[in-house]
Amino acid sequence: MEQQLKNLPIGIQDFESLRNDNYLYVDKTALMYKLLSTGRYYFLSRPRRFGKSLLISTLKTYFLGKKELFKGLAVEQLEKEWAVHPVLHLDLNTAKYAQKGTLDKMLNNALVQWEKIYGAEESEADFGMRFEGVIRRAREITGQRVVILVDEYDKPMLETINNQELQDDYRSTLKAFYGALKSMDGCIKFALLTGVTKFGKVSVFSDLNNLNDISMDADYYNICGIDNEELNSALRPYVEQLAEKQKLTVDEAYAELQRRYDGYHFTEDTGGMYNPFSVLNTLAKKTFGNYWFETGTPSYLVELLKRHNYNLEQMANDEVDGDVLNSIDSTSTNPIPVIFQSGYLTIKGYDKEFKIYKLGFPNEEVKEGFLRYLLPYYVSVVDEGRANFHIMNFVREVRSGNIDAFMQRLKSFFADTPYELVRDLENHYQNVLYILCTLCGLYTKAEYHTAQGRIDMTIETVDNVYIFEFKFDKTADEALLQIKDNNYAEPFRASGKRLVLIGANFSNKLRNIENYVVENL
Repeated sequence: MEQQLKNLPIGIQDFESLRNDNYLYVDKTALMYKLLSTGRYYFLSRPRRFGKSLLISTLKTYFLGKKELFKGLAVEQLEKEWAVHPVLHLDLNTAKYAQKGTLDKMLNNALVQWEKIYGAEESEADFGMRFEGVIRRAREITGQRVVILVDEYDKPMLETINNQELQDDYRSTLKAFYGALKSMDGCIKFALLTGVTKFGKVSVFSDLNNLNDISMDADYYNICGIDNEELNSALRPYVEQLAEKQKLTVDEAYAELQRRYDGYHFTEDTGGMYNPFSVLNTLAKKTFGNYWFETGTPSYLVELLKRHNYNLEQMANDEVDGDVLNSIDSTSTNPIPVIFQSGYLTIKGYDKEFKIYKLGFPNEEVKEGFLRYLLPYYVSVVDEGRANFHIMNFVREVRSGNIDAFMQRLKSFFADTPYELVRDLENHYQNVLYILCTLCGLYTKAEYHTAQGRIDMTIETVDNVYIFEFKFDKTADEALLQIKDNNYAEPFRASGKRLVLIGANFSNKLRNIENYVVENL
């Protein structure tokens, strides 16, 4: 008989309702207590659906003195006073900011609600002055210093990353609004602002130098998300049920969870973090899936990559310094900081001597989901929602050895290449090949490098090894000759499989594959 367990809190971001309704809570309150007892002003960036809102809600409940809701949790033994503080909670995640004036409405609505409780003065003419007035009066009325919690502070900035005018307007508004945190320092007990990204050098925080950014602080790397210890303790009974349903051993279930959802590193030399949304959905439904991606990938990522014609293979294997990871500027030509902070890349290694971070996809869910999401934006024949269908047919044709069929399909992937890419058409082709090869690698074996050189694309199936070389405005024969001259087939000769060499040429004039030649070894 299946063990009866607490329900898992999928999509529940309110700590009070979670506790009252007896959902499972993975206890983060010891870290929370350390945070609030060792500092005052904090900033934390984490990817979407990573538990930021629940952390904010937990802090709110704590500062409202609701001790009974923390029964059995770590903080129950740590806190002795349970003082009640006025809490000003602002959630910017509930609106869309493409239209001018939306941010003003959100801030005004929050201020009106607070002013109903703590009063208002006619002389407070703008958002910043009104916010300062609310903080001051809350302190005077309650006799306790104020707690300020801001959830998804950066959503207005992210949603307008391609609209410089609106970005400038929002930045100016938020800069003045958040300035109250500095001017009203004596009235503030604690403040935490969370978001996906950090807008750096031209930040809304450029004057707010008292914020302690803990986004890459090793002491708090696991304050959101699920770490390995939590998965092996509080969540172990759920993993056992998952294993039983999927006909796996418990060890196999853990290995699959790790492959799919682990691997987020928010600083060097710390353990990996699991995406909590995907893990909880997997354990609740007892089925592995790409749950994080089903909630939607932000379009601003694609816009950034296409705007700068960024090389996707470089993106997935980039090396950068800490300044790059910590700085986002809407005018920057480097999309890596946004992609990293949004959770699509993570830290895979660190060179202490040169202070260089090596980046990569955190796990299989992110790699597969991100590339499937990108495919329709790079390949015109693939409409959104049918990427699986086209990849499936391509893989089937590759497996069956039907070279003409899969080369024809490959040509269809390059058809109608957008004319705005004419200045960097070669990079566009490389991006399409990278996406296709990586996605095919989910079902076959994809290789990129050998001791003799870099192969454009290699796909290995049960019976065949296809070795591709692509030229740009040259000839297919030259491409084939490069494969042979560099002995690209050598590593595969011992496999006993049919070796197929394919040289192809891209034509700038035709904007597609002009011709190809095939040779069997």
